[in-house]
Order: sequence, then C-alpha cells, then structure tokens
Amino acid sequence: MDIKHISSVQNALIKQVVLLKDKSRERKKSGVFIIEGLREIKLALKGGYAIETVLFYADLLPKEQLQGLSLNASQYIEITKDVYQKIAYRETTEGIIAIAKSKDNTIDKLIFNTDNPLILVAEAPEKPGNIGAILRTADAANVDAVIIANPKTDLYNPNIIRSSVGCVFTNQIAMGSTSDIIAFLKSKNIAVYAAILQDAVAYHTENFTTPTAIVVGTEATGLSEEWRIASKQNIIIPMQGEIDSMNVSVAAGILIFEAKRQRDFK
Repeated sequence: MDIKHISSVQNALIKQVVLLKDKSRERKKSGVFIIEGLREIKLALKGGYAIETVLFYADLLPKEQLQGLSLNASQYIEITKDVYQKIAYRETTEGIIAIAKSKDNTIDKLIFNTDNPLILVAEAPEKPGNIGAILRTADAANVDAVIIANPKTDLYNPNIIRSSVGCVFTNQIAMGSTSDIIAFLKSKNIAVYAAILQDAVAYHTENFTTPTAIVVGTEATGLSEEWRIASKQNIIIPMQGEIDSMNVSVAAGILIFEAKRQRDFK
C-alpha cells in the first residue's frame, strides 16, 4: 500500500474536501462526495460505490488496521491532527474519511429484482435528519426502492449520510420530479397509495400485497395535488390524540411495516 502524507490545511486536496463537506454545488460539479467513519465506508463499498481516496489520521486509525480493511481505494493519504480536525464533521469518529464517486440516481436507472416491488416515496423532504430516518426505516423493512420526489437536499449531504447511519448506501434510491415519478410508477403498473387526508381510508384496510408505492409528504405542506389524482387510494393513520399529524419518518415506518406484515402473512 503506497501512502502519501499531507500536513497542511492549505493543501489543495484538503480545501476540496472542505468544499465537498459544506457545498452541495461542489459535490454535484465534481461527481464525488465524502464519507466519514468505518461503518459507513464499508456499507458504501457493499453498495457498489467506488472509493477514490482514503484519508486517515494514524493516531486514531493505525496503518496496520487500515491495511486490513480492503477498501480498494485509488490512493491513501495519512494526515495530521490539524488536517483531520479541519475536515472531520463528526464529534466522535474513527480517524478515516473517504472520497467516493456519486451514483446516477435518476428515476430511469431504477431496476427491480422482483415482479412485486414495495416502494417508499417521499415528496420534497428537506431536513437531513428526516431523510436519514426514512432511509433507516426503508433499510429495516428491506423495501425494493426509495424514491425522493422533488428533492430539496442532495443525497450525499454529510448530514444525511450521518443520520442514515450509512443506509443511504444500503437502499436502492432514485430521485426525480413528481410528474416523472408518477409516470414511471404507472409504466410499471405499481399502485400508488398516498398519505393524504382528503377522501382517505384507514391505512390497514387496504391491500398492499401487490406492486405498491406508499407515498408520504412533509408535515408542513403534505403531498401535492398530483399525488391525489394519481393515487389508487388515499390512506391515513387514524390519530387519537390532540394533534393531526406526525413526523414523516414515523408515518413512513407505520405504513411500510403494515405492508410488510401483509406480505409476510398473505
């Protein structure tokens, strides 16, 4: 393993890493993003992501341990404490950051390995924490795909990677406009069940054992009118307290696991 060394925070590569950490525009322009943490890097590799560069701080991650990880990076760079503190974004960390190539997550790249897919669609989620929680739920349920409609945040935001605990790499994810996603689902004969209050029935009364897309929106604005029109049936989670909505990731979990329950016991 050939290892280079960087000790200056003014190094050009280090400046690029800082931009990748902070700027969505830089991630999109360069086609790469950063991953921090061993678990997340291993999940990215398992998910088919290519690692270009590994930067490590030897006091936290000794070279001997790094050599046993089989990360298949194009280059390895040992960095100093000052450099590591400059580019790290997690308070508790393991001394390793990778630069990885982004994937093409457009809707036309989505491929199902089953004739009976279960899909979770989230329209316009904005908060990285909510997106991360949705991806964790999707991973736990082993859905066939997560689709983000009208995305407000880029998928490789470090806070999404962190809050998803790497599930951004374990799910098959696609992104696109609401109209393009609806057209895609129709072309695949996938029934849409939209979480909308109007003309809705209790979610557990519907049959989710056929090809299904469960669609959730934000607490603030809900789903757009396009989903109400495209929906086979609008569904609600009956509320028994004082409030009339719940966090989108919680709602997604309830709906998806009802679909899983039906499919496991049909």
